Amino acid sequence: MSGNTRRWWKESVVYQIYPRSFNDSNQDGIGDIPGITEKLDYLKELGVDVVWLSPVYDSPNDDNGYDIRSYTTIMDEFGTMEDWEMLLAEMHKRGLKLVMDLVVNHTSDEHAWFAESRSSKDNPYRDYYIWREGKQDGPPNNWESNFSGSAWEYDQQTGEYYLHLFSKKQPDLNWENDALRKDVYSMMNMWLDKGVDGFRMDVINFLSKEPGLPDNPHAAPGELASGADFFMNGPRMHEFLQEMHAEVMAGRDVMTVGEMPGVNELQAIDYTEEERKELNMVFQFEHVDLDSGPGGKWDVLPFNMPKLRENLSKWQYALMEKGWNSLYLNNHDQPRLVSRFGDDQTYWYQSASMLAIMLHMMRGTPYVYQGEELGMTNVRFKSIDDYEDIETLNMYKEKRAAGVSHDALMEKIYSKGRDNARTPMQWDDTEHAGFTAGIPWLAVNPNYPRINAAQALKDPDSLFYVYQKLIRLRKEHDIIVYGDYELLYPDSETIFAYKRRLGNKQLTVCCSFSDQVLEPVDTGEGTVLISNYQRKTSGRMSLQPYEAVAVLSERS
Repeated sequence: MSGNTRRWWKESVVYQIYPRSFNDSNQDGIGDIPGITEKLDYLKELGVDVVWLSPVYDSPNDDNGYDIRSYTTIMDEFGTMEDWEMLLAEMHKRGLKLVMDLVVNHTSDEHAWFAESRSSKDNPYRDYYIWREGKQDGPPNNWESNFSGSAWEYDQQTGEYYLHLFSKKQPDLNWENDALRKDVYSMMNMWLDKGVDGFRMDVINFLSKEPGLPDNPHAAPGELASGADFFMNGPRMHEFLQEMHAEVMAGRDVMTVGEMPGVNELQAIDYTEEERKELNMVFQFEHVDLDSGPGGKWDVLPFNMPKLRENLSKWQYALMEKGWNSLYLNNHDQPRLVSRFGDDQTYWYQSASMLAIMLHMMRGTPYVYQGEELGMTNVRFKSIDDYEDIETLNMYKEKRAAGVSHDALMEKIYSKGRDNARTPMQWDDTEHAGFTAGIPWLAVNPNYPRINAAQALKDPDSLFYVYQKLIRLRKEHDIIVYGDYELLYPDSETIFAYKRRLGNKQLTVCCSFSDQVLEPVDTGEGTVLISNYQRKTSGRMSLQPYEAVAVLSERS
């Protein structure tokens, strides 16, 4: 089973840093690279192995750094290349690895390639991007941008449209162009030569578009619709990834994770099976799209635990023998996990720790998003003017124009807005949570006097130490990394329980998603590895509200 081949990235825990919101060293209100260096001992104490750094490249910041103006320059707000080199050296000194964000589906419209591309139709860089003549009534097709509006922008200079699956300031690169691909691989090799330990690849399965870029046939005449069927997992995707592996990753022991909206478990096996030489693992989105209704992300459905359990289990079973899972419940684009899947009020600690135990005991590489280990929650700013995220602001403007009320839209934003994850890291109970002495670029969550790192580090029973223990247990017990998975109690409305098996060992994990005391479950007799109720005995037990317990035993 290739899934059981030992690899350092399977045995690691990854910590994601969103630099703008992590720690501000120069008090300008924006987190920066020296600020991250200041906090490396905190990460070392937590016990993580790898840091994934969201983009720190030069950018006009239309989409908070995911619109890159130069792949080889550090954003001046974040510091200098010397600051970045110091960060890498200090990380490696502490045994921490660094994974950089790779954004190569699109660039900024201020990138030098695009400036050349739009200058004339016969410019050598014209074909680095996707240009088309419009139809009589407008854009080349009816695709809708992921950030609302048409996915096409008319450019006066040459009288053609360019494709942008995201903001109009993020034109899509044309991966059909050989020279473009060579330039991307050269840039990736530059960063690896500098010593980075891998890449997280932004919407990497969007690179190959269906030839002809056809209309979505299900849209009403004159209406926009998703073009996802024609740009996700396109016809040349495997070819491009195998070429990238050969040109960049071959001969290097690095980690790659591809962000892949719309990927299913069978496609994920093809992307991550080691023999195919593409990626180590993917981020899939099925489990975080379960609360999206027919109208998409902002059509918010109530949380349904049985659906979450069914989906996570499906992926556990599918990638048990081939490929590899990434394990996450939140990131810079998703709401805070305790607010989304738990109870961030009455049972804040219990539900946050239960979710951590549930996830970290599964098979796959766990990802911790900054502040998750403190139990940071979603935020409820009163005014739309307090929000910064372009996706949120575009949606609000479009829906208000369509007559949707302010209050109804704010409830959607409180549930699913990306700024929930981007409020500054809560370091202590001083002003602005110790993130900055300046005015923060995005306001701090008002609950920082209660939820912060200084408080957590003083309390031996805090959520921080639950995460620290979970990370340590992965290093002590191979069964947590490599054990098989079997779902238990599949018909329960409130219990998510499963077994892991490896050799003669068995790990039973039982988690309650209820604020009530539940009917007894049976963990079997063994050693309690971890519990969020400090439970010492195993066997038959009634689970307390949001309780989680993991029991290790010998199999006969």
